[in-house]
Amino acid sequence: MHNCPRRFPSGVRSAWICWILLGLVLFPGSGLARIYIDVNAPSIPKFNIAIPDFKSMAPTAGRAHLSTELPAVLSNDLVLSGYFNAMDKGAFLEETGEGLTANSINFKNWSVIGAELLVKGGYACVGSRLEVEIRLFDVFWGRQILGKRALGDIKRRRRLMHRLSNEIILKLTGHEGIFLTKLAFVDDSSGKREICISDYDGFNVRQTTTDKSIALFPCWSPDGRYLAYSSYGHMRRAFRRKDMGKQAGPILYLKDLSTGKVRVLSSQPGLNTGAAWAPDGKQIALTMSHEGNPDIFTIDLQGRILKHLVKHWGIDVSPSFSPDGKRLAFVSNRSGSPQIYILNVDGRQVKRLTYQGRYNTSPAWSPLNRIAFVSRMEGNFDICTIGPDGGGFKRLTDNRSDDEEPCWSPDGRYLMFTSDREGSYHLYIMNANGQNQRKITSMKGNQTAPSWAPD
Repeated sequence: MHNCPRRFPSGVRSAWICWILLGLVLFPGSGLARIYIDVNAPSIPKFNIAIPDFKSMAPTAGRAHLSTELPAVLSNDLVLSGYFNAMDKGAFLEETGEGLTANSINFKNWSVIGAELLVKGGYACVGSRLEVEIRLFDVFWGRQILGKRALGDIKRRRRLMHRLSNEIILKLTGHEGIFLTKLAFVDDSSGKREICISDYDGFNVRQTTTDKSIALFPCWSPDGRYLAYSSYGHMRRAFRRKDMGKQAGPILYLKDLSTGKVRVLSSQPGLNTGAAWAPDGKQIALTMSHEGNPDIFTIDLQGRILKHLVKHWGIDVSPSFSPDGKRLAFVSNRSGSPQIYILNVDGRQVKRLTYQGRYNTSPAWSPLNRIAFVSRMEGNFDICTIGPDGGGFKRLTDNRSDDEEPCWSPDGRYLMFTSDREGSYHLYIMNANGQNQRKITSMKGNQTAPSWAPD
């Protein structure tokens, strides 16, 4: 939003304006270098952004749908960012002859409907290749802020538009966008629980496990190459062989996403579940029960046990590493009810973190050093955050539904979570302050246990 200027004496104001104009003449890019959106502000007002249909810049037989499809992807990205209101196309007063350049645009027509930012776009198809150009304008000043072109395979046009959305976010905030990131989650629409991978916005879903059983808790490696997950798939195979053996609990698997190869990482008797990668990617914390109670251990990437990290008569589950890898948040019922605790990775200095309510689970440690968790409040589960010192408690969701399983975006500015607010469980996204909650998945069945891939 444009800040209201302080009033200066007329002589000072005139001199100040002259200096600004001189700067724009001598250094035309410098006047546009300011950050429009402060992502660290406690509350961020949304910009009204107008994105009209894109113009075909070359003959595109059979490709007319791109004029609406391409800006729709861009609009969805910007709305999901939480920084923009996408304006209704029905209100647009765009003139037929308007092009992509500032001198061809009647900015008064955009200003009068309340637009603050304007994106103009054009596209051209050559065979299987698609070229898209976008230009971002400040409507108040009537000038261009950003101009970018992107070229790619027309079959991957959503990804191409995500790239351009990232460019807009970078220009307006000074920070990279999240629009090229991926999600992993559990989906039961097939009648079984399988791990799926999708774009951050829930599109381009593909199933990555074929256990035809119960797959649980996917977790990306810090480099994005591997996916750790637990599964009961071995139970189905053992049942068919009539050889159940000693392993009646879930096994931890590791899938190399670059090759598709899957191998067993931990198959101790009992539980092998709830994997959390250390930030250096060299070890994994998980819950195992082969010694009796469910406790938290660390293992290396060959499955060798490195440390019995949390050993207690209670149940200890759901580990989550701090960004520097020096501490671990986890859930324990040692106080009589599930609560979140923190300890050093050497196993020392265990301290209780949560005291709000009698049921707190599912800690997720943010790259920006906040801990999200699930708390039972007024009969429902809600997402909350807290500082690692126990201060700064904040409730983010407040619905007559269950909101669970939070996970952070790679930049720590967004949370993905599951909610049954529409009946079945689906994935939702919100800003780190709880604002702008929006549904991501619309598949049949339930989508749960999200894990956000690194950049």
